[in-house]
Amino acid sequence: MMHDVIIAGGSYAGMAAALQLLRAHKTVLVIDAGERRNRFADLSHGFLGQDGVAAAEIASTARKQLMAYPTLTWVEGRAVGIRGEKDDFTVTTAGGQAHHGRRVLLATGVADQLPDIAGLAERWGKSVHHCPYCHGYELDRGKIGVIGTGPMSIHQAEIVSEWGDVTFFLNGAVELDADARRRLQDRKVRIDPALISRIEGSAEVVLADARTLVFAGLFTAPHCKPASPIAERAGCALEETLIGIQIRTDEAKQTSIAGIFACGDVARAPHSVTLAVADGAWAGAQIHRSLIWPEQ
Repeated sequence: MMHDVIIAGGSYAGMAAALQLLRAHKTVLVIDAGERRNRFADLSHGFLGQDGVAAAEIASTARKQLMAYPTLTWVEGRAVGIRGEKDDFTVTTAGGQAHHGRRVLLATGVADQLPDIAGLAERWGKSVHHCPYCHGYELDRGKIGVIGTGPMSIHQAEIVSEWGDVTFFLNGAVELDADARRRLQDRKVRIDPALISRIEGSAEVVLADARTLVFAGLFTAPHCKPASPIAERAGCALEETLIGIQIRTDEAKQTSIAGIFACGDVARAPHSVTLAVADGAWAGAQIHRSLIWPEQ
């Protein structure tokens, strides 16, 4: 079967794109590996109409709504390869299946490269976060620790100070010039140069100098990269941003290869569920336009 669009990735961005296309009566195949980026978080915040709803529930409800459209096919699996050209692509899965489509949308998301600190990964999405708009309010203006990973952490520490009393741990990963130090001090951010040994309890930072500091929550700015190598394998151009590597797209969400589009966290920054859904909806509409006017 030749699908109008094959979508690699069935999380928020991919499903938002699928919805636009299905409502335009297009045949859509979604290939999903079931690895939402926010699968580590219990609740999702900051998404209009879904504030405080379980992240898994939002995704499950969206999928049920999509399944009501007769032109949708949903495949559980991992898309690993793309070959062909515009109007005649073949997408292969890790299980060896081959699917054919006129357009391809990459909505595979990103992987977070977390600081190598004992106990941090286990608390990711629970008491260690990256987005204050998503998780800052629940900390009730308590004490917040920001764990440095690079230059973007300075900006993160500044903005997180809106949500509480911030201590910024340089942790050997951040160097402060006079201007950065002044900006942090203006925001009343404490600067701690000590190395972090491990994270304990909910959000207890154990330092190499034997101190233990207790916080309501922690934030860190991970370096991101595409969760799947499929775009690079297909020859799509990538680009470096302040928060990591993403797929390069134009205003219509088309990659450097005609007929292959990308959306969501893997193709835009910054990241949130709201922005991923909006980006997916835009990508779906733009793909539909490309099917109507293929010469554009």
